Amino acid sequence: MKNPLMWATSGDLSPSDLRRAIQEDDGRDMALRRAITAVSLVGITSMAVVSLFQMGAIKHLPDPPTKRPNWRSDQVNSSDEAYGWGMPDAPLTVFAHGANMSLAAAGPPDRWRNRPWLPVLATLGAAAQAAVAAKYLFYQMPKVEKAWCPYCIVDALTHFATLALTVPETVKAVRGLSR
Repeated sequence: MKNPLMWATSGDLSPSDLRRAIQEDDGRDMALRRAITAVSLVGITSMAVVSLFQMGAIKHLPDPPTKRPNWRSDQVNSSDEAYGWGMPDAPLTVFAHGANMSLAAAGPPDRWRNRPWLPVLATLGAAAQAAVAAKYLFYQMPKVEKAWCPYCIVDALTHFATLALTVPETVKAVRGLSR
C-alpha cells in the first residue's frame, strides 16, 4: 500500500519519479516553490536567533548600531504580545516557515492540475502568516512597543514574500477548477 501522504500529494508517481520531476523541472512554478523554500530558510534563521533569546539561552539580541529607528529587539521580543500565544512566538514562527517549505515541496511540478488544494492551502497559510506579520510590523512595533526589531522585520518580509510567491500557482489552480 502506498504511503497516504505520498498518494495525497503526488498521486500515482513513484518516489523516484517525483524526485526527478522536482529536481529537474525548470518551469516557473518550481522556481517559485524553490524560492519559497529559500525565503522560508531566511525567516527560520532570523527567528532561530529570537527563539534562543525568548527561551533564555542567550540574554541579549544585538541591534544595529544606529539611533534611528529605535532598535530594541530585547524589548520587542520580551513583550506580552510575544508570549501571548501561550509560549514564545518565535518558535511558532519557525514552525510556520517549516509548514511553508513542506507545502512548497509537496507534489510534482504540475500539482495545480491534479492537486489544486496544495497551492490553495499554501496561499491560505501564507496569507494568515502575512496578516500576523503585518500586525507586528505596522501596529505592534511602531504603536505599542514604540521600538523595532530587525530580526522581526526580516521575518515579516519573508512572510510577505512567501505569500506573493504562492499566488501565481494558486491562480492557475483556481482557474483550472473553474473550467
